[in-house]
Amino acid sequence: MGEEMKTTKLSGKAFALADLLKYQADAVVSQEIMKKETGTVTLFAFDEGQGLSEHTTPYDAMVAILDGEAEITISSKPIQLKAGEMTIMPANKPHSLKALARFKMLLVMIRSA
Repeated sequence: MGEEMKTTKLSGKAFALADLLKYQADAVVSQEIMKKETGTVTLFAFDEGQGLSEHTTPYDAMVAILDGEAEITISSKPIQLKAGEMTIMPANKPHSLKALARFKMLLVMIRSA
């Protein structure tokens, strides 16, 4: 589905973010909801034990946990988050994510300095 089609499909409607994406066994699933020059909004679903290895991005990113529990490590400091909690991953700081229990998150990346 094209980006314009995704945004149009969701525009002007009420929906539960966590219901837009299903868990898959032993996998990380993602769905981009919005993509603009200035940033992206992406949903992720991580099965228990899954994660993203340490990496950096040139932009700040906000992570909001929608369901489950995650450990996000930023600059070697682990932070445990559960549904309803969020954190900011600063630009150019190494970070990684791990599912302590399966979890869903909303990632908002702002592409500006």
